[in-house]
Amino acid sequence: METDQAPRPITPEECVVTRTLTFVGSRWTPLVIWHLLDGVKRYGELRQALPGISPKTLADRLQALEERGLVTRTVHPEKPPRVEYALTPRGFALGRILDDVARWGEEWENVD
Repeated sequence: METDQAPRPITPEECVVTRTLTFVGSRWTPLVIWHLLDGVKRYGELRQALPGISPKTLADRLQALEERGLVTRTVHPEKPPRVEYALTPRGFALGRILDDVARWGEEWENVD
């Protein structure tokens, strides 16, 4: 349904695209999601796959992704406990979008 009304002004805080890109664009977040697209990973595997990330930053990113419903954290009751991280269907959907963004970047990054 089309209207002749001008769109109401919107702030970045109200814009779902801006909020999403701000979250996804935070340092390391896209790479964490990208590595989890391959399947379940343990914390140590992610640390090894992300050279330069601090343990605190990785823990923070995983927690933020879990809070947003993009990642599940499974603790296996073993000695020592085994913790695994995996993308949820929502996380996989975002991962596919990030793949598209990566393809766009590869195509247009060096184009004048």
